[in-house]
Amino acid sequence: MPRFFGDPTPIQKNYLIGDFQRDIGAIRVKKSVHIQVGVTEQDSLRETQWVQHISDGHDYPSAIVGFCDMRSNIIQQILDRHSQSTAFRGVRQIIGRSAKEDAQTGTASLLNDDSFISNLEHLQKRNLSFDLQLTPPLMQMAANKFANIKGLKIALCHAGSPSDFSKKGLAQWTEGLKSLANNPDMICKLSGFAMFNHDWTADDIRPLILTAIDIFGPQRIAFASNFPVDKLYISYAKMMQAYLEITQGFSLDEMNQMFHGTAENFYRL
Repeated sequence: MPRFFGDPTPIQKNYLIGDFQRDIGAIRVKKSVHIQVGVTEQDSLRETQWVQHISDGHDYPSAIVGFCDMRSNIIQQILDRHSQSTAFRGVRQIIGRSAKEDAQTGTASLLNDDSFISNLEHLQKRNLSFDLQLTPPLMQMAANKFANIKGLKIALCHAGSPSDFSKKGLAQWTEGLKSLANNPDMICKLSGFAMFNHDWTADDIRPLILTAIDIFGPQRIAFASNFPVDKLYISYAKMMQAYLEITQGFSLDEMNQMFHGTAENFYRL
């Protein structure tokens, strides 16, 4: 089935350490973070355990963000099992992908689920983080909900998934970012631009990146790759070259923070 980012067929296969190393090529990637995608609740623990096995043998990935259904009435036991893997750092449960897919999956309703919201406090108590993937129409509601969970470390995935590039759409995204940025425990990951603009150039994403940096500040920005999904449309080298070109006006300290410091601190690498 075509996804909101396009046809996934070319990447529907094993993506192992060798594939990752070939993709990054000569780029000096010292640490990496595995973010779950599409795993079922039944297989989520097995995924975390398998990724831990890979990490133990290769030093990649350096941290694991696994899947848990945060609505579960046995979330404590589930987190206990995942936490047996030493690289486990947090959870991602996708709230928003696109309006069409959200209508099919019902994921957008998570923000209205009291058990989901209350169970997030268990992450905070365990020093675990939550990776927040959603779309601009859900940003204000999410900002309101997460503001009540003090101390929970949150990573906004893909800069909030800007996909409507009309004047109105970009205004909604910008205001949503501002609302989320009011939470001092939230960082913003810049990635996934190819999901919504398959042929992007540095000039296309420059205003999005600079807006996000202006709102969150370099100290709460983390550049990321979204591989292998973005591999459908762009190489790792071209993506990184664009990031570096766009940020060349920032100081060395700010660059270091955005390209490794924020992620290093957030995921305890």
